[in-house]
Amino acid sequence: MQYVSSIDGSTPLVLDSPHSGTDYPQDFGFACDLAILRKAEDTHVEKLYSFAPALGCAWIEAHFPRSYLDANRNTTELDFNMLDGNWPHPVESHDPAVLSKLKLGKGLIWRVTDDGVPLYARRLGVAEVLSRIARCWQPYHAAVAQAIDAAHTRHGYSIHINCHSMPAVASSHATEFPGMAHADFVLGNRDHTTASEGLVLEMKNLLQGLGYSVAVNHPYKGVELVRRYSDPSRQRHSVQVEINRKLYMHEGTLEMHAGFAPLQAHLQSLVQMLLHTDPRQL
Repeated sequence: MQYVSSIDGSTPLVLDSPHSGTDYPQDFGFACDLAILRKAEDTHVEKLYSFAPALGCAWIEAHFPRSYLDANRNTTELDFNMLDGNWPHPVESHDPAVLSKLKLGKGLIWRVTDDGVPLYARRLGVAEVLSRIARCWQPYHAAVAQAIDAAHTRHGYSIHINCHSMPAVASSHATEFPGMAHADFVLGNRDHTTASEGLVLEMKNLLQGLGYSVAVNHPYKGVELVRRYSDPSRQRHSVQVEINRKLYMHEGTLEMHAGFAPLQAHLQSLVQMLLHTDPRQL
C-alpha cells in the first residue's frame, strides 16, 4: 500500500491534505462500525484541490485514514493507557492544548470517534504503533518538509496551506466547543505565529468577497503541521484552512452535492491569489 503520495511543485505554494485518506490498512484492528469511523475523514478534500498540481503547486496527500494515525499530531501526543507495554521513547511535557486533545481521545492514535465511540476493543501493541509512525507519519512529514524547503529555496519564501474540512456542527469529542456551528471557513495560524497576519487577512478578504463566512483561529488554530514547518521571520508561512463540509457534501452519506463545483472554483481563485501574493510585501 502506498501510504503517502506527493507531487513536486515549481511555485512558492505547497498544499497538503493529511486527513482525507480512505485506504484502511488490514492491521488497523478497529472494533467500531466502519460507517461511523469514516465520518472522521476530511472527505473529498483531495478532490477539492485536484487543480493545484497543474498550477505548479506542490501537493502531499495521506492515503491512510486519520483515525489510524493522525499526521497532524506530534509523535509525543500519545495516550499511553491505550498501549500494552511501555513506550520506549522520552515524552516531552504536554501543553494544555495537547492535554485537551488527549482527553478528548484525539492524540496521534485516536481512542474514540468524534461522537465518543471507542475505536478499539483491545490495547494496541507498542510495536504496531511504532510501525504506524514509521510507515505513515515519518514519510508524510518528510514529504511536507522537503516540499516547503524546495519552494523556499526557489523563491525566497514559501506559503504552505494545510488543507482540511470540518463538520457543520462540532460533535461531542471533536473540539472543546461541542455543538458549535462552524463558519464556512476557519483560517488558523496559531494566533499569527505560523503565518503573517497580513497574509491571513488577504485570504479572509477574498473568501468573504466570495460570500463566505470566515473565522480566524477559532475554533481551529492549526496544529502540528503548521507549527512544525513554519517560521514567518524567515518567510516560511503556514496556514490551516478548514472548509465546512455542508458546502460541498452530504455529511450523512459522504456524497458530494451540487455545491462542490462552485466551491472548487472559488478555491482555485484563492490559490491563484496566493500564487500572486508575495508575503514579503505585506
